[in-house]
Amino acid sequence: MGGSDQWGNIVNGVELCRRIEDRRAFGLTTPLLTTASGAKMGKTEGGAVWLNVDLTSPYDYWQFWRNTEDADVGRFLALFTDMPVEDCAKLGHSQGADINAAKKLLATEATALVHGRAAAEAAAASAAALFEQGADFAQGLPIFAVTRAQIAAGLSAAEAFTLAELTPTRSDARRQAQGGALRIGARAITDAAERLAPADFDAAGRALLQLGKKKRAVLQITASGD
Repeated sequence: MGGSDQWGNIVNGVELCRRIEDRRAFGLTTPLLTTASGAKMGKTEGGAVWLNVDLTSPYDYWQFWRNTEDADVGRFLALFTDMPVEDCAKLGHSQGADINAAKKLLATEATALVHGRAAAEAAAASAAALFEQGADFAQGLPIFAVTRAQIAAGLSAAEAFTLAELTPTRSDARRQAQGGALRIGARAITDAAERLAPADFDAAGRALLQLGKKKRAVLQITASGD
């Protein structure tokens, strides 16, 4: 059993069973999971998540689903939670602030299925404390401007950390990410090719970038380029 992109390997396995065991075997494929923009969801894609808590923390798992594209919310609620399908469809048609609430619900419910309700609610509370309760985390930190157009075009973590002068080059950012030294908010960045998402920014358009334990900077979305 595997994704539809593994059809050739599965057919070869069926044939191998026939030749070695002289018996029938069966293969089953499932459609690949893709986002509304056509990106494949999988471990070979930047920003993929793991069910193993040692590889992806409950908070990072929660943030992964919080960063879902608007057009995917209803479908992902139906696929990755045990909520009633009718409710998922209704939430998928939300707009504005309601769609953000639906994303948080998706994140919490999906995380609860994997890590338990307590861990899911703790992750949601941590995100709220960081981004929604007005803590002035930017005070005293260097601030660097970024436009919405840059975010929409797919600003990578490597580009962001270099822009914020936390790493001298994108190559260094990739090295730091591999070493586990990069964070955006409370989200660990293990792949410097991972793109920043709107959910990385608070209501004031600020994202906290951190290298190691002491080096921090803020990206601020500016009006230019909207």
